[in-house]
Amino acid sequence: MSAQARKSPLRSASRTTARPALRAIPTEPDQSEVRAAFLSDYATHLRASNNKHGRPYQEKTVTAYTKAVRALDSWMTEQGMDEDFLSVGTATLNLFFRAYHQEHEQGGTNTVQRNLRTFFTWLEDEYDTANPYRDKKLQRYAAPTGVKPKTLSAEFVVDLLKVTGNGHPRVREFEKVRDHAIIRVLTEGVRAEELLSLRLDSLDLEQGLAQVVPLKDARASGEGRVIPLQPKTVIALTRYIRARESHKLSGSEWLWLGTRNRSKLTYSGLYRMLNRRAKDAGYDAASPHQFRHTWTDDMLSAGVAGEDVMTLAGWKDSTMLRRYAADMATSRAVKAAKKMGDRY
Repeated sequence: MSAQARKSPLRSASRTTARPALRAIPTEPDQSEVRAAFLSDYATHLRASNNKHGRPYQEKTVTAYTKAVRALDSWMTEQGMDEDFLSVGTATLNLFFRAYHQEHEQGGTNTVQRNLRTFFTWLEDEYDTANPYRDKKLQRYAAPTGVKPKTLSAEFVVDLLKVTGNGHPRVREFEKVRDHAIIRVLTEGVRAEELLSLRLDSLDLEQGLAQVVPLKDARASGEGRVIPLQPKTVIALTRYIRARESHKLSGSEWLWLGTRNRSKLTYSGLYRMLNRRAKDAGYDAASPHQFRHTWTDDMLSAGVAGEDVMTLAGWKDSTMLRRYAADMATSRAVKAAKKMGDRY
C-alpha cells in the first residue's frame, strides 16, 4: 500500500546503544576530531552522572542530549567553522537555532535548544568557559502552544491486533505472538520504559495483574504500580510466555526477548516493531506513548474517576491528567451531554 493511501491511526479525524570504548586522542587532530572528542567525553559524563532528581540518566536521554550536540556539530561543519565547542558563543548559537528552525519548526527547535543546555553547562563546569545560556541575548524558542496529545482510533488498535494474529491459538510464530502481547500490554496505559522493564516475576497472571518498575518520582521511594490487565491481555501474555520457552535465551529474566536471539527488546526495537505492524495494517506510524493517551481517554470515557485514573497511571499531579485527557475532551463532553436526553 502506498504512503499516500495509508490511513491515519489517530482517533480524532534494536539494539541497545553501545557504550563507547575509551577514545584515543589523535596526535594532530583536526577540529572535527576535537569536537568528536568533546562529544565522547560528554556522553561518558552523562552515563556516569545523575540528573537533577538524583537519578541516573536513562539511555534514551543520553541519546537525545548527544543527538543535539551532533546537530550543532554538523551545522558548524556545513558552515565551515573550524572552532571547537569552547568557542561557541551566543551569536553562533542564535544562528544555529535560526537555521534549525527553518527545517524543524518551533517544536523541534525548542527540543534541541533544551537538550543543548546540559552540554553547555557541562562545558562551563569542566573548562570554566562562558555559558551562552546565561546570556540574555540568546534567542529563546518556546514550546509550541495549543498542541494536544493524539489519541489512537479504535479501528487502528483493532487492526494492529489483527495483523499480529488477533490472539488466535493456532498462531504460534514467536514474533507474532510476542508483538500481539506487547500491543495488548500497551493498551493497559504503561509507559514504554515500564513495558520494556517488565520481568517474568512482574506478572501475576492468576490475579490478572502486572507490577511495573518504579519510574519518575516513585523510583526514589522504591514504589511500584500495580496494573490491572484485561482478560485478553492475560491470555496474550500466557500464550507469549509459552512461545517464549522455545527462544534460545528463554532463561533471561526479562519478559520481552528480541528476535535473532537477542536477549532483550530495546526501545528502538519497540518503535521499529510498531511502525512495521502499522505499515502491515495500512496505517502511518504511531508511537508507543500514544497508547497511553488512548488509555486515558478510554478510562475517562468509561466513567472511571479522575483520581483512579491518576493512581493507575502513576500521576501525582492532576496537570498530567488534564494534559493527557485534552485530546478528546470535547468528544467526551458531547457524549455525556447527549446521554442526559431531554432535560426539560
